[in-house]
Amino acid sequence: MSETKNLLEVRGLKMHFPIKTGLFAGPKRYIYAVDGVDFEVKKGETVGLVGESGCGKSTTVRAVAQLYKPTAGEVMLNGKDLTKMPADELIKARKNMQMVFQDPYASLNPRMTAGDIIAEPIKIFQKRGLIDMSVEDRNDRVEQLMEKVGLSRFFKNRYPHEFSGGQRQRIGIARALALNPELILCDEPVSALDVSIQSQILNLFKDLQEEFGLTYLFIAHDLSVIKYISNRVAVMYLGLIVEIADSRELYSKPLHPYTQALLSAAPVPDPKVEAQRKRIILTGDVPSPDKQRQGCNFYDRCWKRMDVCKQCKPQLKEASPGHKVACFLYHNPD
Repeated sequence: MSETKNLLEVRGLKMHFPIKTGLFAGPKRYIYAVDGVDFEVKKGETVGLVGESGCGKSTTVRAVAQLYKPTAGEVMLNGKDLTKMPADELIKARKNMQMVFQDPYASLNPRMTAGDIIAEPIKIFQKRGLIDMSVEDRNDRVEQLMEKVGLSRFFKNRYPHEFSGGQRQRIGIARALALNPELILCDEPVSALDVSIQSQILNLFKDLQEEFGLTYLFIAHDLSVIKYISNRVAVMYLGLIVEIADSRELYSKPLHPYTQALLSAAPVPDPKVEAQRKRIILTGDVPSPDKQRQGCNFYDRCWKRMDVCKQCKPQLKEASPGHKVACFLYHNPD
């Protein structure tokens, strides 16, 4: 049996934002939001990206989508590097990669109807001559998508303010599906929704993936959401991926001290299990991302730190088949 092909490969991705300073402020400074990220997403799978606020998850996804121009690195979609594409080729490539945003209130144009919002990507590509579709076919496509995401086709002439938060996010999902993409980038798509609605939207994502063979890169800060939706999970800390593994293995056998602390903070619904669990309390705050560190980014907060951790930066390497971790507890420095 042949191995599933990688749809997306990210290598050495960096996203550094310059800090605006005064005329005599000295050397130029940067925010190192993403500082060398490597991962791949296979066709048909869901890779979850998790970490505390400010670790660089959303910046990573926006750099993958080329909404931000990466400072360095490669973003390979179907073997083609998006970072080196001229503008016209990048637009064609975007047909195969769409995004669902976090805020269903801010991501929809309040002056457009639901039908126009869903049809907008099709119209844009029609104007560029990249899609040949009649008005009737386009309207049929919009109505089919609305029903696929659980909305009545009779709602297509309603405006966003006439829908609930969950319904608005369904419109956003329908818009992302309009061009038949293979890859959907999901930037915390359920975090702004009520818990009961979250489960409905997550089940919708799963159903659509099964029906259309979709691939997801899925961001969330809720560990239970990531566990439910993901085949593999990547854990980010301060602009770097510190661990990546199969979802079940990562949740049952976390290796990196940060992952262990992160999972220990997530409540377990069984009172007996919860009472026996040991919570790992991290001391100190997340360091400022405006400095690059010689050693491990987690050094100051790690209770298992060693001298080598301060001198050398650990690389993401396999500790066991399919389970990579950036920690000197599991491999020696180069």
